[in-house]
Amino acid sequence: MTKIKMNVPLVELDGDEMTRVLWKAIKEILIEPFVDLNTVYFDLGLPERERTGDKVTAEAAEAIKKYGVGVKCATITPNAQRVSEYNLTRMWKSPNGTIRAALDGTVFRAPVLVNGIKPLVPNWTKPITIARHAYGDVYSGVEAYVPEGGKVYLELPNGDKKLIKDLPSAGIIQAVHNLDKSIAGFARSCFNYALSTRQDLWFSTKDTISKTYDHRFKDIFAEIYESEYRKSFEEAGIEYFYTLIDDAVARVMRSKGGFIWACKNYDGDVMSDMLATAFGSLAMMTSVLVSPDGKFEYEAAHGTVTRHYYKHLNGEATSTNSVATIFAWTGALKKRAELDGNAELKDFAERLEKVTVSTIESGIMTGDLVGLFNREGVTPVKVGSIEFLEAVAKAL
Repeated sequence: MTKIKMNVPLVELDGDEMTRVLWKAIKEILIEPFVDLNTVYFDLGLPERERTGDKVTAEAAEAIKKYGVGVKCATITPNAQRVSEYNLTRMWKSPNGTIRAALDGTVFRAPVLVNGIKPLVPNWTKPITIARHAYGDVYSGVEAYVPEGGKVYLELPNGDKKLIKDLPSAGIIQAVHNLDKSIAGFARSCFNYALSTRQDLWFSTKDTISKTYDHRFKDIFAEIYESEYRKSFEEAGIEYFYTLIDDAVARVMRSKGGFIWACKNYDGDVMSDMLATAFGSLAMMTSVLVSPDGKFEYEAAHGTVTRHYYKHLNGEATSTNSVATIFAWTGALKKRAELDGNAELKDFAERLEKVTVSTIESGIMTGDLVGLFNREGVTPVKVGSIEFLEAVAKAL
């Protein structure tokens, strides 16, 4: 069989632990037998980030800027325990945070729907897409422990100082930032995505408490909507509205789905995991970072599945859901195909997505889905991590 050619590479960002194991298997079993895979490879595994002083992450981000499309495996963001485990010189920053800051994009996350897996919220009959701002906030924050207590100030460029707190004893402080330009890019990405998919757009922050920081987000969204998008939204028959984050959560739970929910960086991180779990599994969520100038990075939106990884190292059987990682690859391949006019590659990626879903619908799935699956006439069968990939390959 002649393999499908790729004239332009996509940027491949390898990762950590069990997802790294699956990453290699997905390429070997599902992609390389059919596609003459062309990638620019970066190892973002924690040992390589330590060896390079995390320069490899910055280099990977620059490569995505150059080639336009990247695909990323899940990676470890180290805490104190990981520093000891991996013998690190420091707690390296989140690779996702570094890449998102470099690209200044918006992350769009939506669940993979499967006939037989019903959402835990029964009234959700349509997918809910999270639009997560991917710049600033706690992911590029500065923080410190103040063991002696005392007055801590925020000094502004004009020389003004604002007292953060006169700490009566030991305590912690944190400073976060954002940029008008990045917020505006976030807003336009959300409005454009809503128009392209003809879905209502919700946006939520906590401006009643954060009267400067969050209120700035609210104001920029409102200004851009009124000046650039209101007429297009009305013509498309879709709605934009703002509400507080706590009200948005209540509305989401009562909704039928079928809309885009725009959130600040941390809010989007948490809410996308909540939605993914409620729709079936953290491993059933697609994720793509879109920069204002049209660069794309597809990723698995979950963690590195540490518990399964140590079972794997001990020679024990694992049943790890690889759907989100498969869809990261298919998303990147489809975008590469679209940009390059490669119809054959696009058809393959779409077929792989359909076959992945139909394999689950036929009753073959990993352990996390078995208890959720209920389809008349189909008995779910739990299979191992590699067995699932082999079942998908057989159907291909």
